[in-house]
Amino acid sequence: MEQKVALVTGASSGIGIAVARRLSKDGYAVFAAGRDKERTEQVRQEIPAIQTWTGDITSPQPCTDLVAACVDAFGRLDLLVNNAGIYQTATAEETTDELWSQTIGINLSATFFLSRAALPQLRLNRGAIVNIASDWGLIGGEKAVAYCASKGGVVLMTKAMALDHAKEGIRINAICPGDVETPMMYRDGVARGLDAAAALSEANEGSGTGRITTPGEVAALVAFLGSQDAVQITGAAIPIDGGSTAG
Repeated sequence: MEQKVALVTGASSGIGIAVARRLSKDGYAVFAAGRDKERTEQVRQEIPAIQTWTGDITSPQPCTDLVAACVDAFGRLDLLVNNAGIYQTATAEETTDELWSQTIGINLSATFFLSRAALPQLRLNRGAIVNIASDWGLIGGEKAVAYCASKGGVVLMTKAMALDHAKEGIRINAICPGDVETPMMYRDGVARGLDAAAALSEANEGSGTGRITTPGEVAALVAFLGSQDAVQITGAAIPIDGGSTAG
């Protein structure tokens, strides 16, 4: 059986590198994309059967180029994981034009451009797309106007695309994590004057289970949604948040 191929964005840290590790362990050839060349190169050295790419994916042509580079490297594409994302705290009045454009560009536009570019390849193999959204794509969050708008857009884009392509055998789902123990979580804590321990404690207290999600747990859900075990799941937006959005 021919080896399956996954393209993972934002793969140089946090959820992205956990996804790359898990999919490689599950037998995928992984094409890892990131913005930071040095960190992305470290991923390539760590994980076998992997190729890497660095660049800006907020405009259409680089996304087309990225998908083409993945297919050139491995000959096919079976799973696209749109994980690249940013978060900065800001109310509407605090959100500059630059911050709005940057957040929408990375979190939402890049997801669209890459999905559009990948669809012809995924159609050949009845492949799948997994978009990493957020629990704040399902409910509102304080001081996160641009982030909520971008992740809410990802959720509804996922559902619309799933309807368009279900009969072609392409499954498209979104994962909606709550707080995850990643560098992004700690950076947000520092921006609010918390040290690492205080940031983690605060996040744990906000979870119904008493702890936040690990990157590996998100990666396991990505692997499931990309597998044939999830063949009847499409158009879903699945929280993985310790029950935070349950009520």
